[in-house]
Amino acid sequence: MKTTNIKKPRTPTLFESLFPILSMVILLGGGYAAFDLPPEPLMVLSTVIAGLLVKRLGYSYSEIMGSISQKIAKTMPALLILISVGLLIGTWMIGGTIPLMIYYGLKMISPAMLYVTALLVTSLVSVCTGTSWGSAGTIGVAFMGVAMGMDANLAATAGAVVAGAYFGDKLSPLSGDTNLAALAAQVDLYEHMWHLLYTTLPSLILTAIVMTVYGMNSDLGAESVPDRITLITDSLYNVYSFNLLLLLPVAIVIYGSITKKPTIPVMLVSALVAMLNAYFIQDFALPQIIKSAVDGFNVSMIDGEVPAIIHNLLNRGGMNSMMGTLLICFCALSFAGTLALSGALEVIVHSLLKLVHSTGTMILATITCGLTMIGVTCNGQISILIPIEMLRNAYIERGLHPKNLSRTVEDSATIFEPILPWTAAGAYMAGTLGVATLSYLPWAVLCWSGIFFAMFWGFTGIGIAKLTKEEQAEMLAQSNIDLTTDKA
Repeated sequence: MKTTNIKKPRTPTLFESLFPILSMVILLGGGYAAFDLPPEPLMVLSTVIAGLLVKRLGYSYSEIMGSISQKIAKTMPALLILISVGLLIGTWMIGGTIPLMIYYGLKMISPAMLYVTALLVTSLVSVCTGTSWGSAGTIGVAFMGVAMGMDANLAATAGAVVAGAYFGDKLSPLSGDTNLAALAAQVDLYEHMWHLLYTTLPSLILTAIVMTVYGMNSDLGAESVPDRITLITDSLYNVYSFNLLLLLPVAIVIYGSITKKPTIPVMLVSALVAMLNAYFIQDFALPQIIKSAVDGFNVSMIDGEVPAIIHNLLNRGGMNSMMGTLLICFCALSFAGTLALSGALEVIVHSLLKLVHSTGTMILATITCGLTMIGVTCNGQISILIPIEMLRNAYIERGLHPKNLSRTVEDSATIFEPILPWTAAGAYMAGTLGVATLSYLPWAVLCWSGIFFAMFWGFTGIGIAKLTKEEQAEMLAQSNIDLTTDKA
């Protein structure tokens, strides 16, 4: 009887394991950062390179596709949350919820406290809208106009705007990056957001102290609020009918966060209430409301002439606005799924973790990965997905909750991106605010202080969430990890 020898797939060497990741870094660093090529085809090419490695190791094409499908299937609920975020922004905009918060945020402005007001109001707007770029490009630009009119320090004002914008980007349920980090770490969105407070809130307080002390020593108290701010607030007041019912969609999301209700149903209920507000209070037609939910709100839906200054403030949201982020997610997940099949990530992580001997060094290694990825790839989404994909299992094996990982990656990738001049975020902020990235960098305290708070908590153990034996066993089973495996 003839015996058929079936060749078993082998474990990759360290060089083979690093090759696909280094290829991805080179492709994104050279193609995306240097030549402004779109990242999606570069990620697809990286996936092809990873696929060739996996074939070399002895895996079949069907096994590769199965691994990719499994990876996407696990993250599908979180991907649906991203689409819900777009729905929420579009409905909150046409229903008047976001404009109401922007209106009263700008009404709070005090010339004597310009810098800290810029920080706090931009933070509020960014939390409400979930977009750092949108906040900086609207309210941020308005504050820069205030600073120019008062002959204030433009670098300090820009730093306050950038810090505030990225505070909201991290702590808004509408933020694509915040949802993405929770998605990648397989952590509940609100649980991830609450855990972010350990590093983000101290950073915000530190930034506010710096801005307050600096502002109190500057002579801005006699200046008046410029016409630019008045024009924005008057325009919003004329376009929308404001009342407390417009805050009901926000209350629903806050209630869902506190009570830990399922994210998607909470968002859908909030969006429905916002649509009712748009119909009964703002007097928009049903087709306009549906279009805003799908394609985003547009000022063309408003009867009468609307000042150009608020176009960029209001034109946003809609489920289709998340399609670009979803495409990057699918490309990155395809790469991660292919690489996961090969066992390359385990080889790399086990080599890296030879230097890790404590929770503190684990956090430090995570920060190093995050800073390296954002510095080289210049892409926030990829800089979130890849480090979390590489390190999640290592955290679980050490009894550390994955929300420690998602928080630390955000501290070292999401929030660090706008203070690097060569990234898209750094270039956007500098161009939009009219201040060079390196000029506002020292003032954007929140953007660089988070990594120091992360390391402090890591080495002291404060604010580090541990897994119970039951939680660890469940996560290990889901990830197919064997605790008896040598962790090196």
